[in-house]
Amino acid sequence: MHHQPDKLSIKDWRYKWFQWPVLLAISWVVMTQVHEWGHVVGGHLSGGHLVALDVWPWHLPYSIFEPDPQPLITLWSGLLLGIAAPFVVALVFRMPEVWFVSHFCWLANGSYISLAWISGDSYLDTTKLLEHGAPAWSLGLYCLVSISVGYVGIKRAIKDLMECKAKPQMEVGESK
Repeated sequence: MHHQPDKLSIKDWRYKWFQWPVLLAISWVVMTQVHEWGHVVGGHLSGGHLVALDVWPWHLPYSIFEPDPQPLITLWSGLLLGIAAPFVVALVFRMPEVWFVSHFCWLANGSYISLAWISGDSYLDTTKLLEHGAPAWSLGLYCLVSISVGYVGIKRAIKDLMECKAKPQMEVGESK
């Protein structure tokens, strides 16, 4: 039985190029939601009282606790759950699309913390972490690990997603 080399049909290519904006939008929403809900979980578990929450997609989400007796727990929970939860989901489903979302979350969370560090904006997590006593080295380590894991993982996920191959086609006259 002789097969032609694997070829992508026009339909397969259209699907693959359509998937990128959809996958990026899903990744952004998952990243912002899981990150912010991580803050909510951490704040709640550490005895904080949630007074404001905005998690609408396409907004910059935020949660405010008054009082927040353990602000470092609240703040770190967003960062840690923001990468751990999508990673666990990817381990369960083991699909390139899910790995893409997971590694997007790693890369985006690390990039957010590093860029917020540069900007120094008082409303962002990095400034708040430093104000409440988080060692600068812990933020640097978080950025190094999350950006590295995210970059390597998302690169691999993109490669896996781009390797869509059509099933081998049988030549005319061949039997199954």
